[in-house]
Amino acid sequence: MSISTFDGEPAAAWRAALDGSEPLFLPAEVHVDDRGWSIMNQLRGVLAPEGQVNFSLQNPGVIKAWHRHKLQTDFWLCVLGSLKVGVHRESDGRSWSLVFGQMKPGIVIIPPTLWHGAAALGRDPAGLLYYVTRAYDPAAPDEERRTFDSVPGFSWDVENR
Repeated sequence: MSISTFDGEPAAAWRAALDGSEPLFLPAEVHVDDRGWSIMNQLRGVLAPEGQVNFSLQNPGVIKAWHRHKLQTDFWLCVLGSLKVGVHRESDGRSWSLVFGQMKPGIVIIPPTLWHGAAALGRDPAGLLYYVTRAYDPAAPDEERRTFDSVPGFSWDVENR
């Protein structure tokens, strides 16, 4: 099942994702002129002092999955290449996926308790800029992990059509 698209402000999308306990995709508006392009205001109304902004580069063909958080929400923006995002809700076995990145920019919002991960697509690395609502605490990490192939019926493969 594809991740639903939300039309509105980031803070409203966050509330909707929390209320529905499911991931949402908030498309980005790309501003283009003769100097290049930019994506702006992606986390307006969401950033807080207890959060943390991170960047991760994922090599081609690598799958980073699955993990979840009890307390934090993740906001993912793929700024380089493309990622296939997978999200799984254990309580009812529902799974979602979405391909996003440079050619489909936007924020994927992943609320607490949902298993999630990503696979880098194509021949180039994928760069993920992400905001988490709680800074990482190495003494008490808010993270649980399982193997990438542990969600029944979820495929990280490219679906050739």
